[in-house]
Amino acid sequence: MMSQSFWTVTKQWLFYKFPRLAIIFFCVLLSIVWFSFSPMVASSSSTIQFVSPSWVEQNRDNPKLKILDVRINPLEYIEGHLPKAVNIADNNFRGPNGFLPVQYWEEQKIAQIFSKAGISNDDTVVVYSDGNNVLGATMVAYLLERSGAKNIAVLDGGYKGYKDGQKDVTKEFLRYDRGNFTLKDNPSVRISLKELEPLIGKKDVVIIDPRPPELFEGKTNLWVRNGHIPGAKNIPWPTFTEANNSSEALKNPHQLKSLEEIKQILASRNIKPSDTIIVSCSTGREATLQYVVLKHLLGYPNVRIYEGSWTEYSTTDLPIETGPEKSA
Repeated sequence: MMSQSFWTVTKQWLFYKFPRLAIIFFCVLLSIVWFSFSPMVASSSSTIQFVSPSWVEQNRDNPKLKILDVRINPLEYIEGHLPKAVNIADNNFRGPNGFLPVQYWEEQKIAQIFSKAGISNDDTVVVYSDGNNVLGATMVAYLLERSGAKNIAVLDGGYKGYKDGQKDVTKEFLRYDRGNFTLKDNPSVRISLKELEPLIGKKDVVIIDPRPPELFEGKTNLWVRNGHIPGAKNIPWPTFTEANNSSEALKNPHQLKSLEEIKQILASRNIKPSDTIIVSCSTGREATLQYVVLKHLLGYPNVRIYEGSWTEYSTTDLPIETGPEKSA
């Protein structure tokens, strides 16, 4: 009672003696309270980086460092993997939703999968894959951010780059405790069909489609309706990587091009950091590579994934385009 009375008297005295100062003080106080509980602020604290094999080797003994091997074939993991790595194939995170195939499981189930793999929210998690499957690594990294992890990394160069760097691999299975991964859903990373529809064709809204040109243009008869979202820009995902390097020895879809090269690619397509950027692909998986690069490595502030992508969009009666993208 005394503290409440003191607070009341103090407020009255402040407003009586220094009314303008009092108003500023309480506005600042309210802003701090709102800012502390804003979900957008909470979501912005997650980071995804690409780290080198040497970085992983140097930090491997940190008990808070967890490593996920997301290769789909378990025999590849059994044959050899990074020390401390736990195998959880990237296709465990998706399935049918009652209508559409290969959709992300509900958030709580995804969080349970991370817990079973030994992950807790405050861990630093490195994700890697091999072959042509860099998209599996970026997809799991995206889902970690989406679900509430804070410190996430993708192994630049993947398993091939790690082995080529003469780093130690092992066949031993890690003994680990179940993690405590608590779901902290981050809706700011994604956009729904309902949210996407009014943005199509809007100025300063860029839709990037990272699928192969044949799918983008509708030449391949894959879906019921084939083509792309009107106005989308086709930037196939391998263009951000060394997947098509002219030197056979340097070809590696897990190895990113330099950020300067990627910036030049984006600038040549008139894509600016100030744009609202939506990445939409076939199933919400290809989109994750360019999402991670644009948002986390280049720092573009307004980047989201349309998770339903063409799998969902093609089932609607919304407009589509076919053929090469139209000039701006």
